[in-house]
Amino acid sequence: MSRQNILTGSPWEDKMGYCRAVRIGNIIEVSGTVAIVDGENVKADDAFAQTNNIIERIAKVLEEAGSSLNDVVRTRIFTTDITQFDNIAKAHGAFFGAIKPTTGIYEISKLVSPDYLVEIEFTAIAQ
Repeated sequence: MSRQNILTGSPWEDKMGYCRAVRIGNIIEVSGTVAIVDGENVKADDAFAQTNNIIERIAKVLEEAGSSLNDVVRTRIFTTDITQFDNIAKAHGAFFGAIKPTTGIYEISKLVSPDYLVEIEFTAIAQ
């Protein structure tokens, strides 16, 4: 089977030696993704906006891999503040309410920057 690496141009991709997503056959694994915190639309204290931003961006990555959010079978959500569960769930549910992938949400002590409240990994199986 051939391997397709999907790169997004992030400086971290070369620094860490990873890519945003890998597709082998019909399986697509997406790296942990954080929001683009711009201070206006996506703020460091807004878990809903961060979750929304992440999923919107990954929809584009999946499209590049020949897939879509409809093919997502699992998400793994990491947060530095589990009290934000309702805000994270609201954003996740807006995209996945009808798709219903398996998921888990985990509180962790830190992400790579204090601006990030949420990081999400995705697994998709293309049709």
